[in-house]
Amino acid sequence: MKRAMGLDEGGPLRNVFEHLSHAFGLDGRSATTPPASTVAFTIAVVTLAAKMSKADGVSSAIEAEAFERVFTVPPSELEQVRRVFKLAAQDVAGYESYASQIGRLLADDTDLKVGVLECLFHIASADGVLHPAEDQFLQTVADRLGLTPQKFASVRRAFVHDPDSPYDILGVAPDASDGEIKRHFRDLVRTHHPDALTAKGVPPEFLAAAQRRLATFNAAYDAILIERGKKAEQSLERTP
Repeated sequence: MKRAMGLDEGGPLRNVFEHLSHAFGLDGRSATTPPASTVAFTIAVVTLAAKMSKADGVSSAIEAEAFERVFTVPPSELEQVRRVFKLAAQDVAGYESYASQIGRLLADDTDLKVGVLECLFHIASADGVLHPAEDQFLQTVADRLGLTPQKFASVRRAFVHDPDSPYDILGVAPDASDGEIKRHFRDLVRTHHPDALTAKGVPPEFLAAAQRRLATFNAAYDAILIERGKKAEQSLERTP
């Protein structure tokens, strides 16, 4: 498998990854180095994103451009990253192992796992269509990351406009009280607010997707208020 993917000793992907690791200062990991700043994490995320672009059978330039918008890369290394992306996007082989590796590296850091999934959704939906094969790819990735089906569904709804219930989007029961829904909504806003994620060390490139999720939560909450005959309150996103 490593040989087929160019990761054997002297293989094209391995050589490029080693160069990138050195350029980004990720050659080693100290006891205080966050998992998201390790060589293994960098390799896994770049490769997984590239293979995501190939899930529907065609890796388009639009998806490659979406990757570059989501992930901040030093200008001096942009061409190397593009080369990595192009090589990894030749097929989807082995993507499950990369997703599992990210899941292990991030351990119990659910917020960052969600951030990875959101970035992949961003790439997959860049062309305006989520292909069924991409949907299945992302569902498998979420499972390998250790995210629950409910968490996957919540992330998916920020990018795919299905006729789902706003209660499902917020993860509350339709018969929940007004107070319960409001408290749950506030918790979601606090958890996913960019300021809170930044304080936890979530990389900046994951914040754009988080803001999109906040907008989805706010729209769902307003829809519930309207459904229940209540005046839509001012967005709680501004008062976390």
